[in-house]
Amino acid sequence: MARFAHTVTVAALDRGWFEGAAGTLVDLLDASREGPGGSVVLADGRPVEGLRLLKGRHLRSGARYGEVPAEPEEAAGKVPVEHADAGTGDSPGAPQAVVLRTWRPSHSVEAESLVEEDGMSLKMGLRLSEPRRPRAVELSLSGHKPGGGSLYRFSGRGKADLAAWWSAVDRLPSAPPAARAPVSGRAVHRLAKARLTLAPRPAEDGSWRITVALSLRGRWLLRPVGAVVLFFARGPVERGLREAAESAAAEWNTALAELTPLHGEALRAEIADALVNPDGATPPLTNPLRHPRDPS
Repeated sequence: MARFAHTVTVAALDRGWFEGAAGTLVDLLDASREGPGGSVVLADGRPVEGLRLLKGRHLRSGARYGEVPAEPEEAAGKVPVEHADAGTGDSPGAPQAVVLRTWRPSHSVEAESLVEEDGMSLKMGLRLSEPRRPRAVELSLSGHKPGGGSLYRFSGRGKADLAAWWSAVDRLPSAPPAARAPVSGRAVHRLAKARLTLAPRPAEDGSWRITVALSLRGRWLLRPVGAVVLFFARGPVERGLREAAESAAAEWNTALAELTPLHGEALRAEIADALVNPDGATPPLTNPLRHPRDPS
């Protein structure tokens, strides 16, 4: 088995601010409704970008969301969205769809993402415990290539125990680290296994030091071969882990610097704007009384 680790320093996140932002996001979605053509609109009437109801009732178990493929101009408007063929069955008929399994904001939210990409079928599950004040996030991932055999199958699971995370960063800097990493994930393939962990601890200046550790090992008869491959690949793997960790830390620090100064209605407005326009582009000003084809 080969083990790789790298530690980065990131700005600390205030727990109260995080739970307030999570609660605001959940409340915005909980107050949303189905709009024209299967769109999902917020309470203020603006549609959520990239989220369209394809089947079922909005925010009810079994509801399927996704994007309806563009229709030819001559066929546009002839078939209602709810009767469109994409993603209406129980199998992932659309190239990408999200199925809501549970929506209980005070208890848990569960969803599955079904994706067909490059000949691979991917299924990802998400479970969030106590969404308004998140306590844990669980992820699952499985993939296979139809007709590709066992070499084209893989699976993985991960969990972030947020209660354990807050406990770890609330320790004194001189205290020993927690015995168990609050964030961990495993991936399994016929030829190899991988395990990734994130372990935080407070720094003297109030920031967080997070150690990212990756363990790799071959399976079955390929363990000796895997050991040889990892011996020669150790440098690139270490470099890749270091670069990925440093890049993620930089993005985290940038995001926190932009968002954490916002509170109350300002934060709510920012989250709502992100749902409606995630790219942040400012839409052009239009005259609502002008006909779309009127150049004046």
